[in-house]
Amino acid sequence: MAKMYYEKDCDINYLDGKKITIIGYGSQGHAHAMNLKDSGCDVCVGLREGSKNWANAEKAGLAVKTVAEAAKWGDIVMILINDEVQADVYKKDIAPNLSAGNMLMFAHGFNIHFKQIVPPAGVDVSMIAPKGPGHTVRSQYVAGKGVPCLIAVEQNATGDAYKLALAYAAGIGGARGGVMETTFQDETETDLFGEQAVLCGGVVELMKLGFETLVEAGYAPENAYFECIHEMKLIIDLINKGGVAMMNYSISDTAEYGEYVSGPRILPYEETKKNMKAVLTDIQDGVFAGRWIAENKNGRTFFNAKRAQLAKHQMEIVGAELRKNMLWGDDTDPDTASN
Repeated sequence: MAKMYYEKDCDINYLDGKKITIIGYGSQGHAHAMNLKDSGCDVCVGLREGSKNWANAEKAGLAVKTVAEAAKWGDIVMILINDEVQADVYKKDIAPNLSAGNMLMFAHGFNIHFKQIVPPAGVDVSMIAPKGPGHTVRSQYVAGKGVPCLIAVEQNATGDAYKLALAYAAGIGGARGGVMETTFQDETETDLFGEQAVLCGGVVELMKLGFETLVEAGYAPENAYFECIHEMKLIIDLINKGGVAMMNYSISDTAEYGEYVSGPRILPYEETKKNMKAVLTDIQDGVFAGRWIAENKNGRTFFNAKRAQLAKHQMEIVGAELRKNMLWGDDTDPDTASN
């Protein structure tokens, strides 16, 4: 059983006197910086010169410096920029400004596990990975709650890495929801697998194929969108709250019976499991990481083509029109848009 930590186990006072640098001010960067600031921590945001987020961070009452200046200033440096740019930014602006005894932090283990970033021996290397998007990390904190987090320590140079990382989790509100111990390797591999095989890759392909099947059979695209895509959130909310059992309790017996007889026809057990194992093997062996690194070095031609193709899919076009005409169509907050 994985070890769990809660507020009673996470002493935020360990951050007293520590200067915390947040590299990046996107979804996660904004949430971490604001939550830590509101928790009374000494926070600075590191951004590239000319960043569009510079003024936004200052408007929020945060100190902002260049990445190099912020890295030199901080005792704790949390890197919250995209995986594919972290290594270059680290080598150029962060590594030259790290001092022995500093803590280098991540919210995902990709660059450490696949050795795109190799920190010096004298610094702590830890991870606090919220299990939710940044806007939820922020909104839950403001509501007095917290998004559960993962904690991992790759390098404990000072001997204080765990207590500092747990204090950081408390500072962003994660200790309210619970902090689960893991490793950089396990977090990286399970996170990539979940995204690819189920949460993003698997679910999107399933919704898209369901939509296409209904439309090709002559049903209205709007009906297909509601039945195969819009209701996905309603179902997932039930599972998130009480497991598959709560979903089955809440849906009709007809729907539950269909789940049992048709689900295995759509995703044949042996074939699907075999394909999932192949995806996991590519992740474990570094094949996926190598492809993604190469994709970014070669102009993202495949990535950009697939993104453009998806934008033109009828599912996306119909969905955009339907959402504009719903009561919450003007609500762009992902936390409240479907309430």
